[in-house]
Amino acid sequence: KGQEQAEMVATYLADTPFDEIYVSPLLRAQQTAAPLLRQSGRTSITSNWLEEIRNPIWHGTPEEKAIEAYKSEKVKPSHERWNGLDGGEAVSDFVGRINVGTSLFLEEHGLVRAENSLPIWEKTSTFRPDIRVLLVAHAGTSSVSICHMLGFPPTPWEWERLVIGHAT
Repeated sequence: KGQEQAEMVATYLADTPFDEIYVSPLLRAQQTAAPLLRQSGRTSITSNWLEEIRNPIWHGTPEEKAIEAYKSEKVKPSHERWNGLDGGEAVSDFVGRINVGTSLFLEEHGLVRAENSLPIWEKTSTFRPDIRVLLVAHAGTSSVSICHMLGFPPTPWEWERLVIGHAT
């Protein structure tokens, strides 16, 4: 299903030229980007800050264990979710990592957060309005970065607050 979605995204974006394409280093995102890269003839820039939350190493573990872990996490009150799954990256660390990565990425592209309480981004002298950038990431990474750009206060498990589809 994921490969079909990636092909649909590539078809949808067929007539959209991108100057820069950044992709998470994880295999799923690399596979999502592959049809678009093949179709456009472009290469991507692997961007480590786009990496999804680092879950426990479950190689060889029955699928039921992962399903049960996520199910038990979802029933916890929100404030108890900051630690994340046992053996994985803390959600607070993940949100912090993505927020820093988002801010640094935008700064490299000529945008910085304004010095006021509103979630406003200002152009710097290095801003280039003529380029089009594509980020290929994971649902959690995308949700956290979008919430950061919009100035939403962070919450654990952003991807439940801002639900977006796969192949983002």
